Amino acid sequence: MEAKARPSVNPNIANPATLEKETTRQGVEALKDISFGSIAGIAGKIVEYPFDTVKVRLQSQPDHLPLRYTGPLDCFRQSVKQDGFRGLYRGVSAPFAGAAAETACLFFSYRVAQEVLRTAGGLKAGDALPLGSLVAAGAMSGSVTSVVLTPIELVKCRMQVPLQSTMDPTLPRNAGLSTRAVSPFAVIGDVYRREGLSGFWRGQMGTFLRETGGTAAWFGSYEAITLSFKTRLQLAQPSRSLQDIELPLPQQLVSGAVAGMSYNFIFYPADTIKSKIQTGELSAHGVRPTFMQVGRALWRTHGLKGLYRGCGITVARSAPSSALIFTIVENLKRAFAS
Repeated sequence: MEAKARPSVNPNIANPATLEKETTRQGVEALKDISFGSIAGIAGKIVEYPFDTVKVRLQSQPDHLPLRYTGPLDCFRQSVKQDGFRGLYRGVSAPFAGAAAETACLFFSYRVAQEVLRTAGGLKAGDALPLGSLVAAGAMSGSVTSVVLTPIELVKCRMQVPLQSTMDPTLPRNAGLSTRAVSPFAVIGDVYRREGLSGFWRGQMGTFLRETGGTAAWFGSYEAITLSFKTRLQLAQPSRSLQDIELPLPQQLVSGAVAGMSYNFIFYPADTIKSKIQTGELSAHGVRPTFMQVGRALWRTHGLKGLYRGCGITVARSAPSSALIFTIVENLKRAFAS
């Protein structure tokens, strides 16, 4: 009798030593994503936080009263006059932890999403993905990160805004917190007492839309600009592959800066609505306003300009912050390459 041919077996899958090695590699890469992302996130937050405070205060002005601030510079001037420059760092303790968690989660989930897309496309580990797939991986990363980020941003926004309610007694108090200095624990206790555990995810829809679309633009534009720079450098070094080419520091910074501006501008209205939901009161019946209700009210009162209130200062501060984040992560990965 003719012997039956044995089915072919992929030795890379069947070999326990290979599987163990791959598992270890994935664990090391995950640790790098979390560690490097945390360091970069904190560094970026130090740069951007005063601008973020001004942005949130501009976004959170009541619609039914005359605007307190004529623009970012006026908001900055009034805030410093009222509470000093230190007041612009109000609530920074929570965002430091949040920035570390957010950036670590973004880079970790972005790498995992790329692995998922490679597997789905029949590619091997390390194979380059087309730009469209990288954009999709960015969207997947942002959607996951939004769940972690919403409670952190709610606490941050509540700590940044109370200053407004103390400067003008005619303004409504923000979520019952109107003292000049509010600790994260006071905000957490107030939210839990008023709305329970689900209250920490107030504004989740706005965060989800901003992070899903914004992160797709963030990673997508970074990869596109980086690829463009590498392609030009390859013309002078045709023997080298794109993966082997290292960008000079100025080009790394430009790629990160463009990514930051893309992230903030395109989906900025979702962030404005999110901030108003998170810093506003519940209705008289204790019902949370929906994303669409707040968006329609803002559009009726101030139009498109109201949805982009504070956008200029946000885009401006995102350029150096994002440039710093990507440059730190990429250079740390290169320094600790296994």
